[in-house]
Amino acid sequence: MTDYSHSLMFGALLEPPADRAQEVLVLADLMEEVGLDVVSLSDHPYWPQRLDTMALLAAMAARTERITVMPNLANLPLRPPALLARTAATLDIISAGRFELGLASGAQQMWDLIVANGGPRRNAGESVEALEEAVRIIRALWSSQSAVTFEGKHYRLAEVNPGPRPAHDIGIWLGAYQPRMLRLVGAVADGWVPSSPFLPPEALAGANRVIDDAANAAGRTPEAVRRGYNIEGRFSSGSGSGFLDGSPEMWAEQLADLVLTHGISTFFLYRADSADFIRRFAEEVAPATRVLVAAERSSDTATPTGSTAERRTET
Repeated sequence: MTDYSHSLMFGALLEPPADRAQEVLVLADLMEEVGLDVVSLSDHPYWPQRLDTMALLAAMAARTERITVMPNLANLPLRPPALLARTAATLDIISAGRFELGLASGAQQMWDLIVANGGPRRNAGESVEALEEAVRIIRALWSSQSAVTFEGKHYRLAEVNPGPRPAHDIGIWLGAYQPRMLRLVGAVADGWVPSSPFLPPEALAGANRVIDDAANAAGRTPEAVRRGYNIEGRFSSGSGSGFLDGSPEMWAEQLADLVLTHGISTFFLYRADSADFIRRFAEEVAPATRVLVAAERSSDTATPTGSTAERRTET
């Protein structure tokens, strides 16, 4: 049983199609209205049929007052780390500390499109190296008191003035599936965000072990990494036969089990595009999941759960 005792967060991963810009903004408004915690956008800057993720997140931040906004996940090969650092800091400032940075190395099947749009071509090992360098650069530009110089294999900075400074300590969330990338999550990341269609629930335990071992090896604690999950499912009558295929009550039971057994504490509806679906998730699933988890945690007082290790990415 692995419960890292983080507070629960619920949200959605929205898609930003260019022909439905206002609909996406309205969905973000709805998410805040119904009490969800975080709205996120996928990032595919090589697809012209998509709006720019960062620009759309800025619009969402300007329209809302409470909900956290984040890319899920920003495409590093087409968004250099120095630019990402300043964009993220700007979004955090204008949202009064409501921005989190999700970051990905680039999907292997998209490299032709990335290269066609002016990005580099990297193999799996190079992608991990570049992502690690990017995290170091971004954090330095957010926090350094002096000019930043960096000599890496993939990125170089020469006496770059840092800033602007974010409004809060922005968490960096990484998408990861393979062992080397999972080890990077444990060593340097504030959050981890896989997707259930690509990493099913039965694979979470093994991935968590890799992250935890890497965190310990880096002198961190496993609780230093908040575990997120993009979840795909449907509401249906009857008991259903698989993951998130059934009633809201079944959803709540399965999500609570993910919290208590695998330490998942942030849930994003995967590619949500229906107001009714989002509202039902917010009003029926999220509260019921919170109740189940709170009851289990309160009944387990004999076993310490490390509840003091709350992450800096809490909202």
